[in-house]
Amino acid sequence: MDRTGQALLETLAANRIAIEAVEPSVNAGRFPAKAVAGQPLRIEADIFCDGHDVIAASVRFRRAGAVHWDEAPMRHLANDRWRATIVFEEIGHHEFTIDAWRDLFASWRAEVAKKHAAGQDIALELEEGRHLIAQAVSASAKKTSEAHAELKALLSEVEATSSPGDRLAVLMSDEIAVLMARLGARVNLTHSEIDFPVFVDRERAAFSAWYEMMPRSQSGRADVHGTFDDVIARLPYVRGLGFDVLYFPPIHPIGSTNRKGRNNSLTPAPDDPGSPYAIGSQEGGHDAIHPELGTFEDFARLVAAARDHGLEIALDFAIQCSPDHPWIREHPEWFDWRPDGTIKFAENPPKKYEDIVNVHFYRDAIPGLWFALRDVVLFWLDKGVRIFRVDNPHTKPLPFWEWMIDEVRQVDPGVIFLAEAFTRPKMMKRLAKVGFNQSYSYFTWRNTKQELTAYLTELTREDCRHYMRPNFFVNTPDINPRYLQMSGRPGFQVRLFLAATLGANYGIYNGFELCEAAALPGREEYLNSEKYEIRAWDWDRPGNIKADVAFLNRIRQENPALKQFANLNFYNAWNDAVLYYGKFTDDLSNFLLFAVNLDPHHPQEAPFEVPLWEFGLPDDATIEADDLVTGQPFAWTGKVQHMFLDPYQRPYMAWRLIAPGAGR
Repeated sequence: MDRTGQALLETLAANRIAIEAVEPSVNAGRFPAKAVAGQPLRIEADIFCDGHDVIAASVRFRRAGAVHWDEAPMRHLANDRWRATIVFEEIGHHEFTIDAWRDLFASWRAEVAKKHAAGQDIALELEEGRHLIAQAVSASAKKTSEAHAELKALLSEVEATSSPGDRLAVLMSDEIAVLMARLGARVNLTHSEIDFPVFVDRERAAFSAWYEMMPRSQSGRADVHGTFDDVIARLPYVRGLGFDVLYFPPIHPIGSTNRKGRNNSLTPAPDDPGSPYAIGSQEGGHDAIHPELGTFEDFARLVAAARDHGLEIALDFAIQCSPDHPWIREHPEWFDWRPDGTIKFAENPPKKYEDIVNVHFYRDAIPGLWFALRDVVLFWLDKGVRIFRVDNPHTKPLPFWEWMIDEVRQVDPGVIFLAEAFTRPKMMKRLAKVGFNQSYSYFTWRNTKQELTAYLTELTREDCRHYMRPNFFVNTPDINPRYLQMSGRPGFQVRLFLAATLGANYGIYNGFELCEAAALPGREEYLNSEKYEIRAWDWDRPGNIKADVAFLNRIRQENPALKQFANLNFYNAWNDAVLYYGKFTDDLSNFLLFAVNLDPHHPQEAPFEVPLWEFGLPDDATIEADDLVTGQPFAWTGKVQHMFLDPYQRPYMAWRLIAPGAGR
């Protein structure tokens, strides 16, 4: 055998232990999984070896590029599946790898225990155990650690014993087992094939409540354009409802060419403000502010005031231009032109957007356009904005998003990008993989028990849970769901309740709390849409659900289980119109149950199961609980109970179970 063949053989022989099916792993490590700073991240893998030796495993993890690795032991679950829980304390790029090895001392310990129980002579085995400890002491001699000193002292105790029974007792002690797990030889040490990347976000990327408003509609009068100062006056209202993100559609200058009129008409009146998505005029483009909203000084005051109210401002990043945008004059190579010399307007047949033109990303537009768009985000980052809702990212190149998001993260890894991509499932997921922190989802159109159960099971149980964080918006300026158009006030309560309790991230567009449902006939679009006109709202309009909003945002803040997403379990309620589910922390200290009547027109009732088994309780046990809506304590006895939900009283229920012995 030549040296190359021998080296290959030795390499294969050394990697004796199999490490497979590592989670979280996104596209075999091509993209980072997502985690949250300071919160546990569960690492799992299939780990096994030939024979009957005891194996051990650990996770090593670090900030990407750091020299030092932290280490956490893995524990065996079942069927060769292993798990560890680690915590990344800082936001940014991190990585982990898995090590596994044959644990000779643990194997020795298991073998000796069996032989001793069978009454066999173990004198030689005792000497083998002493020898293993001596080797570990020798190998760790250069480490002036407390563990080395303790193991050395225990070795001296072993060697000082005169009887086999005493020696066995010392060798089999828990103290030696712990120290040998740390200092013992790692035989056939095997590493996972790659270091798996993880991007660690700040908490708001994983847990947030968004409120969307049009700043120009905040004056209180339909004939007066709102300003940033008007928005500042509205901050107590938004924060009073319990939201922590205040999101604006584009605030840039609006073009006049082909400006849209009310209800998207092609014949605007002289005073029609146009769509804020027709970005750009002689006043500037993506790095300018629509003059009627105010100045940059006014915007800075708004950002500071929002921060004082516990709110963070999110801006829309819409990569499209009015025909009046300065870029068209300055960089015609970034746009598509027709053979007759006219610019190509945006279309999504049969829809036409005569007031908008799109950039293209290749040919002469690369790299100039890419740098310009990155610099737009960095410009607003410098103005205090760290959250961006990105309009239609699925119509722009995936390589652009991967590059741009990473460029921004090199400046501030805490920037959050929300992908507004109601598109094909694989594209939605790929956008999440390339870096988007949050994603719009199909939740807006999932209404039945079967639809919701299937979709939420996919999001919380399949691989996408490692990289895709849905944001359950109940409505948007573009989407007035048919369910809301036909369901009345109870339907708004239902959709709010589902979004706020199923999702860790959710949002509403203003008017939802007023149960605004007026639609263009036959369309999922709002009549008299704020996209094309200034609206004046009566924020105390009768029939509003502001109390429901404030209640749900309050319990979201008070209950750690609602700050997680993948901890969702569906439970049995024997009625197809009643969705019944729970969320709880790993230690069961916060265990919540929710029930909602999906039928907004009729009362529904159902027998249902209280999940006593989650606490290890028998079917006839009694468990203490709190009604989260009324605040009243009560108790359930027995697994099967009964609920009645009248949508005209309240279409939902929420309970907190108290673990036995935990107390309130």
